[in-house]
Amino acid sequence: MWYVYFLQLRNGDVYVGSTNDLRHRFESHQSGYVTSTKAHLPASLKAYIVVETEANARQLERYFRSGYGKTFASKRFWRTEPAD
Repeated sequence: MWYVYFLQLRNGDVYVGSTNDLRHRFESHQSGYVTSTKAHLPASLKAYIVVETEANARQLERYFRSGYGKTFASKRFWRTEPAD
């Protein structure tokens, strides 16, 4: 199984990634071993999707990094609370 995952970073950005070992990959992010997220820790796991193949995971990851994909994910996978 492969996972496409969404991390909420400290600066408010959402990081999208894919892996076949979600627990290990999340620990790598939290420990600062991932260059693209280490400056914005801690991160929280917002959502993930399980897919059967690496090819599907990579394709979904690319989609969710696009403008349309980010909008879809934010509306469907987690609720963003309105600012007061």
